[in-house]
Amino acid sequence: MTFLNKFQDQTYALLRISSGFLFLWHGAQKFFNYPINFPHGPLNNLTTAAAAIELIGGTLIMLGLFTRPVAFISSGTMAVAYWMVHAGKNWFPIANGGEISVLFCFVFLLIATRGAGIWGLDKNT
Repeated sequence: MTFLNKFQDQTYALLRISSGFLFLWHGAQKFFNYPINFPHGPLNNLTTAAAAIELIGGTLIMLGLFTRPVAFISSGTMAVAYWMVHAGKNWFPIANGGEISVLFCFVFLLIATRGAGIWGLDKNT
């Protein structure tokens, strides 16, 4: 399917933008109970830090600003979330509810290695 080769930069940018957009809403949910209520009670120090990384990090990744360091921090946050929240419930992500954390972790790791790409505000992609 070599005809898709000419769209690599655009699809990568769409992956970065959509991943950042989806990520920021996890922080909005924790901080503002929006667009739906956060079901796990009041925030502690760890969930407050995660919410800040999700909200601010997701916004910056979506915009392509400070992309590499923010994506690296976000990737680590999702690795911690997986091991602290999900892994103890069951070995398989499908059974422990950790699929989203795993996907965010590796998507953000990819973004950290590639930078903003096109349609990002970073000058050095």
